[in-house]
Amino acid sequence: MAHYERRLPHWDLVGRPVFVTFRLHGSLPAGRTFPPERLSSGKAFAAMDQILARGSTGPVYLSQAAIAELVVAALRHGDMELHRYQLDSFVVMPNHVHILVTPSVVATRWLGPLKGITAYQANRILGQTGKAFWQDESYDHTARDEGELARIRAYIEGDPVRAGLVTAPEDFRWSSAGARQQAA
Repeated sequence: MAHYERRLPHWDLVGRPVFVTFRLHGSLPAGRTFPPERLSSGKAFAAMDQILARGSTGPVYLSQAAIAELVVAALRHGDMELHRYQLDSFVVMPNHVHILVTPSVVATRWLGPLKGITAYQANRILGQTGKAFWQDESYDHTARDEGELARIRAYIEGDPVRAGLVTAPEDFRWSSAGARQQAA
């Protein structure tokens, strides 16, 4: 298990469930601060996620059906076709994505390519080139036990409800809860 830090700590795990959040470039206000001396990493994440859920700052490209669909397709492709991870749960919100995966390769072999191909395809849809799509850094958290896995799944699939986009998780089209509902 490799550990590295940029602005956030990261754990590059293979074979262990990891909760990852990545967001659109410019989706958080420039002046926000999450001082480590006042907030734990969990509380900083919760504060960041509340800002993202409001979607009041920056782009919300993922609210476009074509872009949300390509992200969902890429998530499934990485699982079912490329076998880079086992996809457990996901949600594609208007400006960020939450996923729970068990990687079978290091993050540079699954997360980087996932963000790269979706950025390229989304920018083509948007008719823009040379513009950053995703924020470089992602947030990740290792799931330690079955109880935590259940809480993370509920958190991921409940995000559209907390954001006021739907009244029930299964009503959200671009999530694992919505996908299960559509398959039934």
